[in-house]
Amino acid sequence: MHKMKKIPVGIEKFEKIRSQDFYYVDKTGMILDLLQGWGEVNLFTRPRRFGKSLNMSMLKAFFEIGTDKTLFEGLRIAEETELCEEYMGQFPVISVSLKDVAGADYETASILLSTTIGNEALRFQYLLDSDRLSEEEKNLYRRLIAVDSSGQRVFAMTDPVMMGSLKILCTLLEKHFGKKVIVLIDEYDVPLAKANEYGYYDKMILLLRNMFQQVLKTNDSLQFAVMTGCLRVAKESIFTGLNNLKVLSLTTVSFDEYFGFTDSEVRELLAYYRLEDKYENIKNWYDGYHFGNVDVYCPWDVLNYCDELLGDPDAEPKNYWSNTSGNEAVRHFIKNMDAGQVKEEIEELLSGETVTKEIHEELTYQGLYDSVENIWSVLFMTGYLTYKGRPRDGKYQLTIPNMEIRSIFTKQIMGLFLKEVEKDGEQLNAFCKALEEGDAPQVERLFTGYLRRTISIRDTFARKERKENFYHGILLGILGYKKEWYIRSNEETGDGYSDIVIKIRDKEIGIIIEIKYAENARFEEACQSALKQIEEKNYTDYLREDDFHTIYRYGIACYKKKCRVQAEKANM
Repeated sequence: MHKMKKIPVGIEKFEKIRSQDFYYVDKTGMILDLLQGWGEVNLFTRPRRFGKSLNMSMLKAFFEIGTDKTLFEGLRIAEETELCEEYMGQFPVISVSLKDVAGADYETASILLSTTIGNEALRFQYLLDSDRLSEEEKNLYRRLIAVDSSGQRVFAMTDPVMMGSLKILCTLLEKHFGKKVIVLIDEYDVPLAKANEYGYYDKMILLLRNMFQQVLKTNDSLQFAVMTGCLRVAKESIFTGLNNLKVLSLTTVSFDEYFGFTDSEVRELLAYYRLEDKYENIKNWYDGYHFGNVDVYCPWDVLNYCDELLGDPDAEPKNYWSNTSGNEAVRHFIKNMDAGQVKEEIEELLSGETVTKEIHEELTYQGLYDSVENIWSVLFMTGYLTYKGRPRDGKYQLTIPNMEIRSIFTKQIMGLFLKEVEKDGEQLNAFCKALEEGDAPQVERLFTGYLRRTISIRDTFARKERKENFYHGILLGILGYKKEWYIRSNEETGDGYSDIVIKIRDKEIGIIIEIKYAENARFEEACQSALKQIEEKNYTDYLREDDFHTIYRYGIACYKKKCRVQAEKANM
């Protein structure tokens, strides 16, 4: 039995993946497309965790002088022998990632950016010994690595030095090697997102605009550049005057298969690890994104779930992606839910339907949440929504891509709903009082009121069990504020597992609740089915054995924003 390759969870270094026996999904065809579909400055915008950083690491490993050419053996690009001879290992490469430039104030962010550029510049210390550079040019280099002419460390680059730092480095490298320089800038927009969040956006814009303009526009030493980010920031904000920028966004057909895993790549990976039986689960949870003309899976999720499955074959799919994102766009969107149309549209999305919207791919960070229209665009560009078909008249058929993202929306919606529940203590107490008194009409009236305040679940949403789970979750959330009650969900009672069991110890009252989804509004039938299940499976025996003197059985049937409640007092 051959030793299986390791799954590269969280590894973004191409060299490490290829040299340390990790599984690699071959994206090296991107190199060929990049050279054939020439662009002097190429900006790729994709959501988080879709392989941007790994692709940048792959480009650096391919082009950089002194590269280990064996890293590419057996990969797609190795078939292009003439291209490899001409380009592999032939260029000085400057590669910086701005993902850690996330200061809470401008001074901290400036130091972090200086450190990032300085650390990259340190890779080229041979420039200090270059016989092709003058002493003055070597002093310019020393400023980039934060040392003075005597070799003493200084604190950090000043802003003016930083603005010209990448261009200066290009000039020095070209003079040393006699070859133009490839520049790679990963996660270019993270500093802007943080600056906007903490209130120093204008200062950061000025710094980056000057830096990018110098290295990307007025730079005779540039061979070409590749940038990545989540959003395409409006030209007037940061790319002023940069007329050589080629934007390759979510809707661009070129390069559409190089970020994310295609279906065939996922099938191949599952076959390699003998996980073919998990294909449907993985497809439902992590597929559904549409880039250009290609449907793709989120690679972060697929790799994490496969890694978990190798340790636990019974592991259920879960939400890996949201742990790497603040879900801020979803929260802003849901805050607008009070507007009738937005609420309707959220319900349509959660039911698997589409909504038609204009997408503005060029925004400024300051304007991201200025309007609901902008938020639609942000949700699309950051991966919470995707699109079906081709756009018509600039409008897209937007949809939630998969179960994972649907779970993020429902969790955020539920959180907002429960905050509203907590504010109205009077209604909450009335609801709980009705429950403990067996007052089915009052429970029905108040629970219907709660359902009207949140979203409804439409018939196309999911299987019947998932619909029941949704209403189950709402009820549990409401009851969760009753701290003095013992409340358990799906606890073993009698001959099965009841939906909800409540013990009110000081009053010796026990409650069993079974929730059913009333298909086609057949409330009476669903309620009777729930009560019958409680009786046939002897759920109340559990409470009798625990000496509860008053026991209520509740059958609750839900359909969209309506419910029916029937209650019976158990014979003692």
